[in-house]
Amino acid sequence: MGLLDCCARCLVGAPVASLVATGLCFLGVALFCGCGHEALTGTEHLVETYFSKNYQDYEYLVDVIHDFQYAIYGIAGFFFLFGALLLAEGFYTTGAVRQIFGDYKTTICGKGLSATFVGITYALAVIWLLVLACAAVPVYIYFNTWTTCNSIANPSKTAAGIGNLCTDARMYGVLPWNASPGRVCGQSLLSICKTSEFQMTFHLFVAAFVGAAITLVALLTFIIAATYNFAVLKLMGRGTKF
Repeated sequence: MGLLDCCARCLVGAPVASLVATGLCFLGVALFCGCGHEALTGTEHLVETYFSKNYQDYEYLVDVIHDFQYAIYGIAGFFFLFGALLLAEGFYTTGAVRQIFGDYKTTICGKGLSATFVGITYALAVIWLLVLACAAVPVYIYFNTWTTCNSIANPSKTAAGIGNLCTDARMYGVLPWNASPGRVCGQSLLSICKTSEFQMTFHLFVAAFVGAAITLVALLTFIIAATYNFAVLKLMGRGTKF
């Protein structure tokens, strides 16, 4: 019974919301960073193979891709540490809330730390909304290309000629307007869409977008749990000490 009682106490005191949010956070960041990194590499190869033969046309794109990939490394490390800190804060505040009607008295520093984490997580969630929006852009571009390829593969469903159905990388800002050829049309575009590289890159961008969405859900869960615990500590605590 002693072991069972100890396990029961641990389960009762565990911050379930923080544990779920941490798991979602790690899963989402892993999908976003891993899939996003490989998708950017695939995009670079597709552009230099099919859309431009002049390195100067996509030199800036390569630099941007490499910068994003370095940023991904930083994002992965940051969220690993931040998620661990939020989980530890969840254990602290949940333990305090569980004992709020007993002899436990939270400290002013403890309340300030909880409020700080709530504010930081809220600001991070707002910033992550922008990241989620940015992650949707390549999904939109690849989806439009995939839709165009379906129209080429089924010419009876479109009134336009196959040769007029194109994907222009310059239109999306991927390449400068003086890039040559900059676009691919007709059967050439269809052959690109049939390559495993295009399909894999498309799916990786979708997975990265889903990972960004999961991370946002995790941050919102952290905010709700931390705000509730902080409110209980502030409004229902029976005393403070330094």
